Amino acid sequence: MGEIVNLRKARKARTRAEEDRKAADNRVAFGRTKAEKALAKAESDLAKSLLDGLRLLPAKPPAKPSE
Repeated sequence: MGEIVNLRKARKARTRAEEDRKAADNRVAFGRTKAEKALAKAESDLAKSLLDGLRLLPAKPPAKPSE
């Protein structure tokens, strides 16, 4: 004969395992340190400023001539 299984405990164990898996996925997706976030922001700001410095056209469009 098979082993007796408490369904309530089995459900709780399944739910706990699913939550643990979801938490691990979130740690991978969102788990960056403050230093890593600051470094990424600094690199982004540097790239943006370099790109703006190489711009050929002015940022503002020229004013329309009056008729």
